[in-house]
Amino acid sequence: MFTLPDEVSVQAKAGFEQALKFAETTADAAEELLDLNLKTAKAAGADAVKQIKALAGAKDVQEFTSLQTTITQGNADKVAGYARAIYAWGMDVHGEITRLIETQVAEANKTFASVLDKAAKSAPSGSEFAFAAVKSAVSAANQAYDAFAKAGKQVVDITEATVNAGGTARAKKAA
Repeated sequence: MFTLPDEVSVQAKAGFEQALKFAETTADAAEELLDLNLKTAKAAGADAVKQIKALAGAKDVQEFTSLQTTITQGNADKVAGYARAIYAWGMDVHGEITRLIETQVAEANKTFASVLDKAAKSAPSGSEFAFAAVKSAVSAANQAYDAFAKAGKQVVDITEATVNAGGTARAKKAA
């Protein structure tokens, strides 16, 4: 009879701990996003009051138009800053979650390989082909996972380069 190896219970415990870390990470990320949005809303409200007072105090059309142009540019810069902050937040969260997932996958693979090796040693003769097929399938799955992870990283890198290039072009245009 096949008994549950210690590695499986250790892996289950590690999986539970990883789930707790994941929950903590996502809760922290949600808190950071909420804090960012609250600070942004508070600042936007204060700016709106200042801007309305400034526009209401304009002495003529030329001053009103000049103020309006200045306010519009300032607001555009603030929106761009908010977008950069959200992007940075997203990249940080993505990095943390990716590290958690990669750790979990690596540990699961190590445990599975250990359990498979132990099972192969206690299996009846002639079953080597089945174990070799399972190991081959696991290897193919790991290679596919690695390929998806690399493709995801490339997408992130391209997106980051695009965002940075857009910010640089906008800064040059403003100057």
